[in-house]
Amino acid sequence: MRRYGEPRISGKPYRARPGAYAILPRDGRVLLTYQAGIHHEFQLPGGGIDPGESPIHALHREVYEETGWRIAKPRFLGAFRRFVFMPEYDLWAEKICHIYHAFPVRKLGEPIEPDHSVHWVNPELAIDTLGNPGDRAFLQSLL
Repeated sequence: MRRYGEPRISGKPYRARPGAYAILPRDGRVLLTYQAGIHHEFQLPGGGIDPGESPIHALHREVYEETGWRIAKPRFLGAFRRFVFMPEYDLWAEKICHIYHAFPVRKLGEPIEPDHSVHWVNPELAIDTLGNPGDRAFLQSLL
């Protein structure tokens, strides 16, 4: 599996952290989430897969929590890994990012996840704006 970003730091106790993330195009734009708080970055909507949860269920749940949108027809595109420190969990993580292409079909409300906001962005600008190189590579390959 391809790695994006920084390599593993020797001696750090990394924990595997699988997650599911979505590229969500609609009307010539892509839905991104901006996470304020400690991160301050644009991201593909999505997040961690809970123990016992399927990646598809996690994808639907996380997209809803971060954007307020329901999605349809998720299609798996691939996966990559990142080695990062997650300050909100005080955790060194090997993030295993499962990337999907899906369609936002219905806005049910505002994001319920704290510090998240929704942004509809031109795809080329989204490539330049996303906070990590793996997200950028998958969006670029889809276009």
